[in-house]
Amino acid sequence: MEKYFEGFINAIVGTANWTWKSIIFEVPWYMNYFWGLIIISLVVWMLEILFPWRKDQSIFRRDFWLDGFYMFFNFFLFAIAISGFYKLLGLLFSDLGIKQSSLALIDMSQFPSWLQLLIFFLILDFVQWFTHILLHKYSFLWKFHQIHHSVKEMGFAAHLRYHWMENVFYKPLKTFGVMILGGFEPEQAYIVHFFAIAIGHFNHANIKITWGPLKYFLNNPVMHLYHHAHDLPDGKYGVNFGISLSLWDYIFKTDYIPEDSGSIELGFEGDEKIPNSFWKQITYGLRKPKP
Repeated sequence: MEKYFEGFINAIVGTANWTWKSIIFEVPWYMNYFWGLIIISLVVWMLEILFPWRKDQSIFRRDFWLDGFYMFFNFFLFAIAISGFYKLLGLLFSDLGIKQSSLALIDMSQFPSWLQLLIFFLILDFVQWFTHILLHKYSFLWKFHQIHHSVKEMGFAAHLRYHWMENVFYKPLKTFGVMILGGFEPEQAYIVHFFAIAIGHFNHANIKITWGPLKYFLNNPVMHLYHHAHDLPDGKYGVNFGISLSLWDYIFKTDYIPEDSGSIELGFEGDEKIPNSFWKQITYGLRKPKP
């Protein structure tokens, strides 16, 4: 029992120390997600200001500061808090004889670096696409995902506005994806993570970009805006589920882009019930709704 307690505490302290070292520039630049997030956010925000798609939308749009806080809460503060629990799971699996490589379907260690990165990126993005569908399809998951879809004016910071329970659902499935790849991330995995942050920011930004012919491979703001549309096609619980890639939506016929004006209403039926404050939002779905 002492091993589990020490592992729990050490994981939280270690993650907190790593975050602090990132803030004070004691982490290599290519692993410094704190300042990387800030730089990417500022660049995309400046592009929103210079080339706005919805020109009547304010620079400091509705819930701008709330979404900004969500970015750091979900990316760092909650990551620190939850790291201890993931360490407990790792220790438990180890004691049960379950190793990260036990589910490996692909041994990437002999592949060239570029191929390792490509396979890593494709599998993790597919896992996230599939998880995203589950968040829409099942009501007990949708009630948490509603926080993300309560955004009424789209901007880059809406990318990381989501209920902390989503981390609880996404992380195990992403870990499962890594286990399929032999239980390790490629040495250059930071490229994939920074790319995912940038694409996610662009997808939610007030910028009209489609990436030209690459739109059938890469997700984009025009496509993703319709994922947040208040009015969906009849019989659909969601469309355009892609995270970084649009590829899966086109393959599995979940794509939907009827027009590209950017003027559609965002949200969902009943979104007026979503509380406005951060603290009420992060407990939303955990409390019994009022009659």
